Amino acid sequence: MIAFTNYLPLIRFEDGQIMPFDRTWLSLSLARAAESAGYKKWWLAPHVTESVTNYLEQDFDDSVVTIPRLEKAVQSVLQVIGYADVAGHFRAVPPPARISLTDLATAAGHGYELIFFELLRNRLREAIESPAERLEICDAQSGVKQLRSAKVWRRDCSGLLDEIVEFVRDELQASNRPAEMHLQVS
Repeated sequence: MIAFTNYLPLIRFEDGQIMPFDRTWLSLSLARAAESAGYKKWWLAPHVTESVTNYLEQDFDDSVVTIPRLEKAVQSVLQVIGYADVAGHFRAVPPPARISLTDLATAAGHGYELIFFELLRNRLREAIESPAERLEICDAQSGVKQLRSAKVWRRDCSGLLDEIVEFVRDELQASNRPAEMHLQVS
C-alpha cells in the first residue's frame, strides 16, 4: 500500500478521474442527500464526514477508494445512526473543478495578463461544461504575485486579484449553465 501523508486514500470516480479525499466535498454530498430527504440544514453532515474520514484513515487498507465503495460506507454509517432516509438519497456529487492561477500565470509568462485572462476564460468554459457543482480557484496569491513579478504582496496585487474574481463571476453568470456553480478562491 502507498502511504499518503494524511493517511487518506485517493477517490476514483466512475469516469476514471482521481482526486484526493476532500472533507468539504463529502460534507456537501451529505448535505445534498439530507436536503433531498427533507432536512433543510442538517447539522450531522460534519459529524458523519468525520466518522467516514476516521474509517478511511484507520481501517481502510487500500490507497484508492472507488465511489461505489465510498457511497456504501457512508450509507452504512447513516443507517447505523438512524438516518436510513438520508442514506437512500446519498450519492457523491461530482468532483470540484479546480483552476490553479499559478499554473495559468506560468503558462502565460511573467507579466502577460492578456494571455493569462484568455487562458483563464478557456479553463472556466471547460469547468462550466463539466458536471462539477463547485469551482475552486486555487493558488491565487502566488499566481497574482507571479503575474505582477512581485516577491511580496502589494496593493496592485490586491487590485489584480479583485479583477480576476470579478472576471470569474462574470463568466459564470454569462454561462448558460442550468445549475448553480459554487465558487471558492484560495
